Amino acid sequence: MEKFFKKHWSNILFGVLVVLMIIPQTRMPIQVFVQRLISFSPSETSEEKRETLQDYNWSLVSLNSEEINFSQSQGKVVVVNFWATWCPPCVAEMPSFQKLYDAYGSNVDFYFVTSEKPDKVNRFLEKHNYSLPVFLQFFEAPEQMQSSVLPTTYVLSKSGEIVVNETGVADWNSKKIRSLLDRLIAE
Repeated sequence: MEKFFKKHWSNILFGVLVVLMIIPQTRMPIQVFVQRLISFSPSETSEEKRETLQDYNWSLVSLNSEEINFSQSQGKVVVVNFWATWCPPCVAEMPSFQKLYDAYGSNVDFYFVTSEKPDKVNRFLEKHNYSLPVFLQFFEAPEQMQSSVLPTTYVLSKSGEIVVNETGVADWNSKKIRSLLDRLIAE
């Protein structure tokens, strides 16, 4: 039996991993772990490829049912993240977003936008001790911020330029992003 395990240990390990990926309770944590390992600092969009947000008129609803309009952020530095609790890359980047929000929440407007049910989102936030400003999307985002990929994150300058347009998992608490936000706030 010992010879069998020595000879086939890699196949056994692979089989266990496959089984763990099939079970929903273990699949998500494994996917989140792997996503965090491969996350990197997002890149700034080159100036010649940047779009400028034309229309800030976008109604959102906070988790406590307060209706707000995105236009309240016109003229400010803004971070908008489209995410879902069932999305492993979204979940993987949330700790870095929480750190960034803790550091910049008073100088940058953050919007974490989802289409999920409020009770599910609240349970997720409570479970992970997140205090991120989450909003429910009932209406389409402005044209320049429409994406069918989760997660998608935009960083906007005070003039409405989309300085970062990032899809997929990223490390949002990187020195590069902090430096970018500092520069945008100072403008």
